[in-house]
Amino acid sequence: VSTQSTGLFTKTAEQEGVLGKHFVMVVYNFKKIEPVPSGKDFIDIVLSKTQRKTPTVIHPGYKISRIRGFYMRKVKFTQQVIHDKLSQIIQDFPLLDDVHPFYSDLMNVLYDKDHYKLALGQLNTARHLVDNVAKDYARLLKYGDSLYRCKQLKRAALGRMCTILKKQSSSFGYLEQVRQHLARLPSIDPNTRTLLLCGYPNVGKSSFMNKVTRANVEVQPYAFTTKSLFVGHMDYKYVRWQVIDTPGILDHPLEERNTIEMQSITALAHLRAAVLYIIDISEQCGYSIKQQVSLFHSIKPLFANKPVFVIMNKIDVLRPESLTEEETELIRSLSDSNVQTLCMSTLSDEGIADVKTQACDVLLSQRVEQKAVSKDMKGILNRLHVAVPQPRDDKQRPASIPETVFAARAGEKKMEIKDEEINPFAPLPEDHPDWDPTVFEADYRMHYKLKNDEWKFDPIPEIVDGKNVADYVDPDIMEMLERLEKEEEEREIRSMEDEHPEEIYKLNEADVQTLNRIRETKALRRLEHSVERGKNAPPLPRKFQANNISDFENTLKDLGINPEQAVERVRGRSRSREKSRVRLSDMDGGDGAGDDDAQVGEKRGRSLSRSKSRERSRSKTPAEMGLSGVKQKELVDRLVKKSQKKRNKMAKVGEGDRTIPTSKPQHLFSGKRKKGKTDRR
Repeated sequence: VSTQSTGLFTKTAEQEGVLGKHFVMVVYNFKKIEPVPSGKDFIDIVLSKTQRKTPTVIHPGYKISRIRGFYMRKVKFTQQVIHDKLSQIIQDFPLLDDVHPFYSDLMNVLYDKDHYKLALGQLNTARHLVDNVAKDYARLLKYGDSLYRCKQLKRAALGRMCTILKKQSSSFGYLEQVRQHLARLPSIDPNTRTLLLCGYPNVGKSSFMNKVTRANVEVQPYAFTTKSLFVGHMDYKYVRWQVIDTPGILDHPLEERNTIEMQSITALAHLRAAVLYIIDISEQCGYSIKQQVSLFHSIKPLFANKPVFVIMNKIDVLRPESLTEEETELIRSLSDSNVQTLCMSTLSDEGIADVKTQACDVLLSQRVEQKAVSKDMKGILNRLHVAVPQPRDDKQRPASIPETVFAARAGEKKMEIKDEEINPFAPLPEDHPDWDPTVFEADYRMHYKLKNDEWKFDPIPEIVDGKNVADYVDPDIMEMLERLEKEEEEREIRSMEDEHPEEIYKLNEADVQTLNRIRETKALRRLEHSVERGKNAPPLPRKFQANNISDFENTLKDLGINPEQAVERVRGRSRSREKSRVRLSDMDGGDGAGDDDAQVGEKRGRSLSRSKSRERSRSKTPAEMGLSGVKQKELVDRLVKKSQKKRNKMAKVGEGDRTIPTSKPQHLFSGKRKKGKTDRR
């Protein structure tokens, strides 16, 4: 089934095998009609859209052509918006000449066809008037010589358009009411399989519909509970059926019937359905059987070409056999070749299934007959060709029927199985001479069909890379493996018998000497390690080191340098220092002249300066670098401890630690929010 939606109604194409033609089924969907605004709302919508969608800034200093284009654009945009919206309203509402006659008459009954056409025609006229106004004022704007005149022309154009729309307020209101009522109408397919219920009010139409369909129509013990058409659906013979419950009809002339009754008359006149005329034989509805029969005869012209069933309801209250002869004769007068009489009770469910089955079967057969006599059937038959084979010779070729078929026809229980039909792959029975209790499955190799029967039980070769694995396997490998395992076991047994546990751990003299040497070597290694461990300490300053000339001489010899000159130079320096120290001590205790005192003072000054330079040669520690003295170093230490105090309190949280900052910083989430950007919050 393919569906094609065209706004107001949906066309469903079903390809029927009997006709071979696409039968178009129209299902109207009035719920898709857009709401119709009132006149005032329509004007507000149009003007607000014009304000939003068109430029809003213009200055007198602009070129006159730009000013004209600015206001001309507003006029044309307003006209286009009004034109589109009015066109949408006119297209949404169904045209009475294009819809099915059932819907056309139903809308005429409900809304008055003349009033409906008049409202749509007024909107169409308003659309043309708005187009003409826009065209006239666009021509006048071409000759506007100033911003003021162009603005006044635009204002006049929009004012006239709004005045035209304001005059259509009554049409807008009427169409909105029609739209709301159309949306509440049931979706009735005029061409599908349908059961139509009709009769006097309160005879049991809605009760029958609730029994056979999934609908839930209101049922009350008073007349005209159903005031409009109700549709329910049911399944019969794997197809969907629709059941229509119509309002009650009274027996009076057509001109005097109200809107509620005219809906039933319209459905009876235009829908192709099986008509179920329900009669209350108990007369609890308030109308006698004579009145109900009279109503049947008055609306009988509407039953033409439709299967009709007269259903006697409420047989649980009064059986048909209990009717009087006059009443029975009245009901019998309703029956003819096209009318069938059935009985049912919606309270006790008696006869409901029978009524449903007979009505559906009769309607189906009638629909098939109508299709068979239609013109389309001839076109189908012309395209069909049944091939009948022609005999090519006189030879008889009877049908080949197996013997089992004849046996089944003859009533034999079971045919005997021939010996050759025994399953060759079944396991051997216990009474067979070759039966083996350890074999649970039949050996299929015995049924192989080979050139030589001796090959049946040969092992299947295993091929790897195009070579047979069996060619590379020693046939005696298993025997050789068993011999090796036995030899290994015997060797282990002999070794356990020859050895004694006490002799295993007894050392001879050579082993004892080797063990002592190992222990001595380990002790020496420990001493060397303890000595070498001190070499990792930082070297002493030069003033604290013991300067030994012999060590200096040995070091130069190890480097391959002749140490004689260097050693003489070092020894000469040490002698001169000793002499200077002796002379200084003598001068301090003696009575020298003035020149000698000057020479001694000069030498003494040199020695003091040399001693000071030696003291300053000691390198400073990293903590003392850049500091003037001990006090400054103490100050630096205090500042370092103070800076670390906060981190120490927080378990030494540092840059390398994973910290979770404050989720809502106070400076971002406190105070009054002012105008401006608030993205940072």
